[in-house]
Amino acid sequence: MLEGLKRLEYRGYDSAGLAVLQDGGVTNVKSVGRVANLAKLASGKNLTGTTGISHTRWATHGGVTDANAHPHVSSDGQVVLVHNGVIENYVAIKKFLLTKGYTFASETDTEVLANLIAYHLAKEPAAPAPAPGASAPMADASSRFLTAVRKTLLHVEGTYGIAVLSPAHPGELVAARKGSPLILGVGENEHLIASDVSALVSRTQNVVYLKDGELVHVTGSGFTLSTLDLADVSPVIDQVTWSVEDAELGEHPHYMLKEIFEQPQALENAMRGRFSADGSTANFGGLNLTPADFRIIDRFVFTSCGTGWHACLVAEHLIERYARIPVEVDYASEFRYRNAPLDRDALFFVISQSGETIDTLAALREAKRKGYKCMAICNVVGSTIARESDGGIYQHAGPEIGVASTKAFTSQLLIAAMFALYVARMRDMSFSEGVEFVKGLKQVPDLAARTLKLAPQIEDIAKRYSKFNDFLFLGRLDLFPIALEGALKLKEISYIHAEGYPAAEMKHGPIALISEECPSVFLVPKGELFNKVVSSMQEIKARKGLIIAIAPESVELPEGLADETLRIPDCHDAVLPILATIPVQLLSYHIALARGCDVDKPRNLAKSVTVE
Repeated sequence: MLEGLKRLEYRGYDSAGLAVLQDGGVTNVKSVGRVANLAKLASGKNLTGTTGISHTRWATHGGVTDANAHPHVSSDGQVVLVHNGVIENYVAIKKFLLTKGYTFASETDTEVLANLIAYHLAKEPAAPAPAPGASAPMADASSRFLTAVRKTLLHVEGTYGIAVLSPAHPGELVAARKGSPLILGVGENEHLIASDVSALVSRTQNVVYLKDGELVHVTGSGFTLSTLDLADVSPVIDQVTWSVEDAELGEHPHYMLKEIFEQPQALENAMRGRFSADGSTANFGGLNLTPADFRIIDRFVFTSCGTGWHACLVAEHLIERYARIPVEVDYASEFRYRNAPLDRDALFFVISQSGETIDTLAALREAKRKGYKCMAICNVVGSTIARESDGGIYQHAGPEIGVASTKAFTSQLLIAAMFALYVARMRDMSFSEGVEFVKGLKQVPDLAARTLKLAPQIEDIAKRYSKFNDFLFLGRLDLFPIALEGALKLKEISYIHAEGYPAAEMKHGPIALISEECPSVFLVPKGELFNKVVSSMQEIKARKGLIIAIAPESVELPEGLADETLRIPDCHDAVLPILATIPVQLLSYHIALARGCDVDKPRNLAKSVTVE
C-alpha cells in the first residue's frame, strides 16, 4: 500500500493514511504531510494483515489535520473507509446520523459516509444458516456488508471513489465509483484497487475499469461486479500497455524535467502511423466519422480545463486558419451551466490528459445529452472520458506524473495541428500544400530535441530572474495561448504572479504594470505580425521593462531590444506553438527550482481534478 501511495502522491499530498484488518480489529495509521511521514509511522507498527485500504489526500472538506486524514472509521468502529470525491448532501446525512447516536471526529464529508454505512450495516439482518446438507449461499447474496454499502450509496449525492472494510467482515472489501476513477487490478493471488493505474502496474498489468454506478466485491476467492440496482456485470479485463519503469524518475531529479525531456519521443508517438501513404494528410482511425460526415460539420466546439484549455485555443487558430471552419472554445467548467445556443451540425471535442477531469467529463455528458457527437483527445486508455466519447484520438504520450503538464500539452498541440490538416484536406487544401504540411509535422521530434539544447542557457537566465515576483507573457494569434500556458506554468510551480496577454493588448491596460521589477517574456512570430510584436517590445523597453524573447533562428531582432534571447529552430507555422512551449516550460522549472519550490508537488494542486 505504501508503494502504491507513493505512486499516487501526485494526486494529493496534504495527508496520508492506511488501515489494516488484523487480530479481529483495525489498525489505523495516518499523518499530515507526505507519504514518507506515514511510512515512518507505519514502520513502528506490527502490520501483518492481508487486507487493507490506504489514501493520500487533497483537501476538499476540512483543513489539513490528522483528524481529517483518511481512512475514516465509523463511531461504532465497524466501518473503515477511504474516499475520493465530494458528498454534496453530507450535511443532511450528518444531521440524520446525529439523531441516531453517531458521533463525528473530523470536519470531512467522508466520515459521514463511514457512519451511514455503519448505520445500514447495523440494521442489516444476519444471513440465515444453510439447511443441513444444502450448499452455502453465494457470498454476494449473503453479504450484509455489500448490501449496507449499496443501500448507503443510494442516498448519496455527489461523487465518490470508495474502498470500504469492516472488522466484522474480515474476508471482504467493497469498492464503488461515481464520478471518481476506480480501477481493479487482478494480480497473482491478490486483488488491488486504486484510483490510477500507476499504483498497480508494479503488481499487475491486468485491470478492470469500473464504470459509474458499479461496485466491486472482493473476497479471498475472487471478485464480483454489480450495479447499484443489483444487476450483475461481466468484468472486462484490459491490459496496461506501459510498465512501471515508464513511471520511474530514472536519471532525472524531478518528474517535470523528465517529462520535458521525453517530449521528442512523446511527439513521435503521437504521429506514429497517422499519416497517409501519399504523405499529404493525417489519418485518425478512432474518430468513427466518414469524410462525408466531416463535410457537413459547420462548427467545432472544443472544451477543456487548465492547460488543456490552452491546447483548445491553439486548435481554434489552426483549424480556422487551415480548414476554414469556425471553432468555439469554452471552459469545461462553464459549458454545462451556460446553456449556450449551438449549431445543429457542430462536433464536440474534449481534451483531457487523464481522461478523468470531472468538469470536462460533465461537459462531454452535457453535449451528448443534447444529441451532439463528442470526440476526445486523451492520453489514458480506458479512462472514463475515453470510454464515454463517441470517438477520439489517443495521445500515446506515456504516463505523466508531474502535476504541471508538459509532454501531454505539446502532444495535444501536435494532434491539433494534425487534425487541422486532416479536415483541411477534406475541404480545400491542395495536395501540394498537404505534402508540405506533413513534412513540417514530421520534423517536430527532431526540432523539439534541438530546442531542448537551450536548457543550460535557460537555467542561467532563470537563476538571474528568479528574484522577480511578477511576470508578463505576451504573444499573438496561436502564440497567445502559449503565453497563457507560460504564465500558468510559472504560477503553478513557483508561486510567482504571472499573466498572459495578446501582445497588442499591452497598451490597453497591462502596460501600467511595466517596471524594472516586472520582466516580460515575448513569443516572437515570423511573418506579417513580426513588426507588430517588435513595436510592443519597444513600448516595454521605453519604460525600462526587462525582456526575454523566444524567437525563431531566422528572425532578426533590433540590437539591444531584448535583454535575453532564446533561439528556437525555424519550422512550419503550425509547429511554432509546440517549439515555443518548451522554453517556457524550462524557464518555469528552473525559476521554481531556484526559489526552492517542490516542482512535482506544488502547493494546493493535484494532478487530476476529479471534484467540481
